[in-house]
Amino acid sequence: MFNFSFDKRIIYIIVAIMIISNISGYLATPGLLFQLLVSIPGVLIAITFHEFAHGFIAYKLGDNTAKSEGRLSLNPLDHLDPVGTFMLLFAGFGWGKPVNVNPSRYTRKMSMETGEAIVSIAGPLTNILLAFVLALINGAIIKFANGFLYTNVGWVIQQIIVSAIGVNIALGVFNLIPLPPLDGSKVIMPFLPYKVKQWYRNNEQIFYIIFLVIAITRMTRLIILKPMQWISEGIIAITKMIFGI
Repeated sequence: MFNFSFDKRIIYIIVAIMIISNISGYLATPGLLFQLLVSIPGVLIAITFHEFAHGFIAYKLGDNTAKSEGRLSLNPLDHLDPVGTFMLLFAGFGWGKPVNVNPSRYTRKMSMETGEAIVSIAGPLTNILLAFVLALINGAIIKFANGFLYTNVGWVIQQIIVSAIGVNIALGVFNLIPLPPLDGSKVIMPFLPYKVKQWYRNNEQIFYIIFLVIAITRMTRLIILKPMQWISEGIIAITKMIFGI
């Protein structure tokens, strides 16, 4: 995926420093360590559904590559990349095991470029939809089983659900950033003028570098913060309206 001409060891060293710094913070602050632990189910769910959605939509468009490789599954073990999952937990950005697709097999009712865009956007949209479903579950618990939340088990379960909502929104919005290797880079392709597409593809390595810089410097949090807030507020508003809470 990454094909840079400079020494990649520099990136590894920087990322290692970030991870060590984050782990030290978790160990020094019990509250942060608890947040990390309750976020693990949300991370597993978010990555699993994200990658499954890519494969499922590709299959619906006529490409059976994901199915033949056993990726049309909701088993987290089929989709988790050990390094990417670890990075997501401890470095603030990460990835799942990419689903292989073959755009040349997509239905001829649309261009391969459009098919790629649809398959790419399926992952982020699934994460946002999943966040909404989890919010409805949380709203139902508050409305109909509020007393359960005052038990230790109930409180922990709610924290896991709330964390999973945040993780899914974050992963969905993050992947819509239009930079390779993120999904957003393929989503925007059908909307770009021909010359811009050519320039974009010819300079893809530059965008990889930009992506790494904003990820390592944690600028991604600034980029996705507002969209995350808008989506979160919308989901909360709809949930409150449905359950009257």
